[in-house]
Amino acid sequence: MTNPNATYQSPLGGRYASPAMLHLFSNDKRYGLWRRLWVALAETEKELGLPITEAQVDELKAHVDDIDYECVAAKEKEIRHDVMAHVYAYGVVCPGAKGIIHLGATSCYVTDNADVLILKEGLELIRHKLVKVLRNLARFAKEYRDLPTLGYTHLQPAQPVTVGKRATLWMQDLLMDYEDLCYMQGQLRLLGSKGTTGTQASFLDLFDGDQEKVRQLDARIAEKMGLPGVFPVSGQTYPRKLDSRVLNVLGGIAQSAYRFGNDLRLLQHMREMEEPFEKHQVGSSAMAYKRNPMRSERICSLSRYILSLMENPAMTASTQWLERTLDDSANRRLSLSEAFLAADAVLSLYINVSDGMVVYPKIIETRLREFLPFLATENILMEAVKRGGDRQALHERIRQHSMEASRRMKEEGAPCDLMDRLAGDQAFGMTREQLAAVLDPKLYIGRCPQQVDEFLRDCIQPVFDREGDVAFQAEVNV
Repeated sequence: MTNPNATYQSPLGGRYASPAMLHLFSNDKRYGLWRRLWVALAETEKELGLPITEAQVDELKAHVDDIDYECVAAKEKEIRHDVMAHVYAYGVVCPGAKGIIHLGATSCYVTDNADVLILKEGLELIRHKLVKVLRNLARFAKEYRDLPTLGYTHLQPAQPVTVGKRATLWMQDLLMDYEDLCYMQGQLRLLGSKGTTGTQASFLDLFDGDQEKVRQLDARIAEKMGLPGVFPVSGQTYPRKLDSRVLNVLGGIAQSAYRFGNDLRLLQHMREMEEPFEKHQVGSSAMAYKRNPMRSERICSLSRYILSLMENPAMTASTQWLERTLDDSANRRLSLSEAFLAADAVLSLYINVSDGMVVYPKIIETRLREFLPFLATENILMEAVKRGGDRQALHERIRQHSMEASRRMKEEGAPCDLMDRLAGDQAFGMTREQLAAVLDPKLYIGRCPQQVDEFLRDCIQPVFDREGDVAFQAEVNV
């Protein structure tokens, strides 16, 4: 037996992607679909009057999963054609039906139709994981709906938000991805049985020119394979633009996940939040104290890889020649499978992290109160004007005091003394206690709690109602 450690193995298979997604892109799945498509073709041709017997169809059905890969490999080495090698191997175990396997079809009947069916199942797996992330984030947003935290614009301190409100920003990105994914699922169509250049000429000949039977062949095969129909027109392949559209959905998820992972890495740097960290987890081989955000970093790393893959199907869709060219084949085997495996891994990580995020309210409060005096100066200005002060003169006094307090904090490491400065300035006519009254962080979060409630109720709950609760485990190698 070949030592697996002596040859290259894709990290997506060995470390990152889930067993379900790995199986979806396995040989057993792909070639099993080829055989099911051959069954559907033969069965439908029989229903529409071709001389195919029930016994032949039953024989094909009985052997859809016992694929002799050694037989296939030997035949492919001889004839240099993968589809015909599989036709041969299927015929070996179905001698009574070998003469009608692939009748009227071209290779893309099985390759392209199987690819669409794999895309269909792949999007379904991705959708379930996406909804699970939304459930985790919804629970988190609800719990921290009214916990004030310092907001940031340009990564500089800005008006406070809440921890829960920030989570809704991550969720809103994912909600757009979910909507795109659902739309794309509704756009999937089989290639159908279109023949070598998409004219269906071979099938028209088989059915003695009966146009309706040729149309029925497409429709019935699509129904048997669980899709609502076929592309109305095509060359030899289904439009490669479909692949580009599907990968745009995965790329959108990668964008959203990258943003979340990046935000959490920043927050972990500031010690306000952390991703899960297991009891015996090692953060660094040298610095034993480290708690590196490695899962969030991996989310970003794999998401960046997905974004790079979006270009491949776009180029393939752009450069197809007339009714078809084969320069798409090797590229698609890599770009489609790897994009799905990477997206699956990203969402597994996202599920894991979002299910165990740690919040440190005391750190958040300390950091917020460090900057709150500066953020509160507008309210203080308004209150001082109500007490008879001159707005322009007070604004200048606040500017001077703020600059000096900020200077001392940066240059001397001194605590913020802005409130003491303002209390000691007779122009404001306010005591330290009166100033303290405007330093309640909840005075500055606006409608954050209500926005969380409304978003969860109006935008997210309908998704949960539609999807139900799908139970599964997101395995993560850390």
